[in-house]
Amino acid sequence: MTRECILFPPESLNKKEKLSDVAGYLNQWIDGVIIRHPSFEVMKELAEHAEIPIVNAMSSQNHPCEIVADLYTIRTMKPHFQKLTYTFVGPPGNILNSWIEIASVFDLTFQHICSPGNRVCMDGQNYQFWTELEDKLAGSDVVLTDSLPSEYQTEDYIKKYQINLERMRLTNPGAILNPCPPFDRNQEVSENVMQSDYFVGHSFKKNLLYVQQAIIIRSLGLSV
Repeated sequence: MTRECILFPPESLNKKEKLSDVAGYLNQWIDGVIIRHPSFEVMKELAEHAEIPIVNAMSSQNHPCEIVADLYTIRTMKPHFQKLTYTFVGPPGNILNSWIEIASVFDLTFQHICSPGNRVCMDGQNYQFWTELEDKLAGSDVVLTDSLPSEYQTEDYIKKYQINLERMRLTNPGAILNPCPPFDRNQEVSENVMQSDYFVGHSFKKNLLYVQQAIIIRSLGLSV
């Protein structure tokens, strides 16, 4: 069976018409919806009224498909992935939120390192917040970052929290650096560390396409 893809801009959902009515129309015409929209609440409301799959391709609150693909790739490299220590360095955002969620689902040891005032939730089995970078890089197996918001693109923040080659050498043997694109060289990550064997940012995106396809196939109840 052949299926067509119809592309609409995210602004198509920003209108007076109730999303329950939008879902009512979509239920009649299509097999599923893949949405990138700033508002996760818009996605949730549409899903509440939809009789078809609604796939969250990214919101300002979370980015689940990206993180599922990353963890899948880590698992292919390191079958003992649940025994690793994951360390995210940077301020809160959609990437961090999704890593916290998947850490809870898979019972991962997950650390969040950033400047004071950026704790996301209370410390527990799957989330711990720290402000000192070097101490917690020692013992880390997977180092994660995201692009810095403008207010964090300061000399002081970058000096304290940038992941560079010297700091990655503090990690466990075989550790990897997986920054989320777009990579801002010499901001959250240094140029030299991106040219090192620690960096897996490009190769990880190969599986992103496959995982996204698998999510669509699963959502539509198709077999391969």
